[in-house]
Amino acid sequence: MDAAGPSSKRVIMDREWERRLKDVRLREVDVNKLVMNYLVTEGCAEAAEKFRIESGTEPDIDLATVFERGAVLRAVKSCYVKEAIEKLNRLDPTILVMNPQIYFRLQHQRMIEMIRTGEMKAAVLFSENEILPGIENNLDFLKEFIRTTTLFPILGVSQCLKLVSEINAAILTNQNHEKEPKLPTLLKMLICIQNELDENAAFPLVSHFTTTSPGDPYDLSL
Repeated sequence: MDAAGPSSKRVIMDREWERRLKDVRLREVDVNKLVMNYLVTEGCAEAAEKFRIESGTEPDIDLATVFERGAVLRAVKSCYVKEAIEKLNRLDPTILVMNPQIYFRLQHQRMIEMIRTGEMKAAVLFSENEILPGIENNLDFLKEFIRTTTLFPILGVSQCLKLVSEINAAILTNQNHEKEPKLPTLLKMLICIQNELDENAAFPLVSHFTTTSPGDPYDLSL
C-alpha cells in the first residue's frame, strides 16, 4: 500500500507499484501492431515480413512498397547516391519534383562523396554543372551548400542519416502513410505522464527506456 514520506509526496512502494502494473492488461495483438507499425515505417521490410509470418500480424501498407523504400534508404546510407536517385524516381518520380530540397541534398551528398574519395576535380565540375545552377537563386540552399561543404568532415554520417530520415518521410507522405512510427510517440506520452505523476507521488520512474529499468522510487529530494 502507499506509504507516507518525509515530504508532501506520497510514496508508492515497489511491491504495490508492481501489483498495479500487473493489473494493466495489454493485448498481444495490440503490441504486435505497434511492432509492425515501427518496422514498416522505418523501412525494415525483411524484419516486417518475418514478423508477419511469425506473429500473423498484417501490415497496414503493402510490403512490396516497403521493400522498394528500404532499397532507396540503403542506397543513401551506403553512399550510392546516383543509384538512390534512380531507385527513388522508379518508386515515385513526383517525390523529387515535390521536394526540391531533397534533390539538392542528394546531389550535394554525391559531391561530398567525390571529395571523400579524393576526386576533387570531379567534385568541382559536378558542383559547377549540376548543383550551383539549380540553387543560385535560392539563398537558403546556397547557405546550406556553403555550410555543409565546409563542415562535412565534422558532420560525418549524421548528415547522411538526416537525409535518409527526410527521404523516408517524403516517401511515406506520398503513400498517405504516417511519417513517424507510433512507438516513439507513446514513449513521449509516457514521459509526460510520469512527469505529471511525479509532482504528487514518488514511484519507480522508468529512467532507462532501452531496458525499462526503473530509477529510485524513494528519492524525495526533488
